[in-house]
Amino acid sequence: MQTASKKIVNGWAMYDWANSAYNLVITSTIFPAYFEGVAVDNKAVSKTAVTFLGRQFENSALYNYALAFAMLVVAIMSPLLSSIADYKGNKKKFMNFFLTMGSLACATMFFFSADTLWLGIFSMIIACIGFWASLVFYNSFLPEIAAPQDRDRISAKGFAFGYVGSVLLQIICFVFVFIPGLVGGHDDKTGTTNIQFQVCFLLVGIWWWSFGQYSLKRLPDPIPAGTGDLHKKTLSKGYDELRKVWNQLKQLPPLKRFLASFFFFNMGVQTVMLVAALYGKSELEIPTTNLIIAILIIQLIAIPGAFVVSWLSSKIGNLKTLMSLVVLWISLCVVGYYLPKGGIYEFYGLAVAVGFVMGGTQSLSRSTYAKLMPVTKDTASFFSFYDVTEKVAAVVGIFSFGFITELTGSQRSSVLALGSFFIIGLLLLFYAHAVKNKSV
Repeated sequence: MQTASKKIVNGWAMYDWANSAYNLVITSTIFPAYFEGVAVDNKAVSKTAVTFLGRQFENSALYNYALAFAMLVVAIMSPLLSSIADYKGNKKKFMNFFLTMGSLACATMFFFSADTLWLGIFSMIIACIGFWASLVFYNSFLPEIAAPQDRDRISAKGFAFGYVGSVLLQIICFVFVFIPGLVGGHDDKTGTTNIQFQVCFLLVGIWWWSFGQYSLKRLPDPIPAGTGDLHKKTLSKGYDELRKVWNQLKQLPPLKRFLASFFFFNMGVQTVMLVAALYGKSELEIPTTNLIIAILIIQLIAIPGAFVVSWLSSKIGNLKTLMSLVVLWISLCVVGYYLPKGGIYEFYGLAVAVGFVMGGTQSLSRSTYAKLMPVTKDTASFFSFYDVTEKVAAVVGIFSFGFITELTGSQRSSVLALGSFFIIGLLLLFYAHAVKNKSV
């Protein structure tokens, strides 16, 4: 096959530009800091205790549990939706539905305040579902628009677009956060009721939806993998397709072993992405301004990181490159555990290292899976398997992080536990590499 035109490739990459604003502002910088300030029962009694649905939680644990629940929902429903999308050739419609749902949920966060905790949790869950569900369909376009030899480069291009786009919106949000008077806010150290933060959530919704529509108009219409109507088998067919993909995986040992390793090291990657801000804010006591700067550093360093890793993979191979990245992740977990409270510059240093390996790991994992896939029309079904693996791993990782935090009273123990996930992933990557070499 030939790689699609530059217009189509850039249109595909623009969806990373669109949705990464959610990933940066909502999951990494402004919303976690805002949530940490809002989700508290009584700061005079405890700075972290919050009651939700009749049970008291550590607010960081509640945040993690909500995200884990959202990803579990995605993991359950994505096989059904993606297989139907493959069968009917309408995955662009599914992608549009979920990006619209997610962007509206972000806009709804504008109304989240100390008195409406339920709305904040609900909006966070719906936005998370919209983000990750839309990525199932977005990722499945990669093998349709890129020839195998170009997939590493184009995957990296998508992540680079995402990092640049999200940073641009983050800078716009900074203007409102640091000059609150522009939107009628006030400089309140608690950060719990200031409208300047809520305006940022509204902007994410507008940004995500607008650029998402731009991307959809440039993506090609998929070719249906099936004919006729789904009739009464609509619900069962999705999981039948997933079973069919699983049966094919049994005949593809390298891909099967790669997915097993991806499951474990992705537990760590996804958890780091989703809890870094709260860890820095509540455990390391990094001021909000410095925390946001650190997250921006991660985003900016991730851009060259994705391309450097893509280049390295062309020299030594995808699996060897991933092994090197996972070794770095293990080291970073140890460093993160020992970071001192208030160590701003140490946190900046960690941000540089995390940004480099994060961009490369995400990009190379996606393209490695696409390269190991067989030639098939069922791209969404195959990528739903990838997505289920990714989401279940994230559920286990995030839930474990929250549970260990509540059990030990410290997020440092949870960070150290992430290292064990990476170690298992590394061992399985060695196995996948050995199987791949044996099958060649």
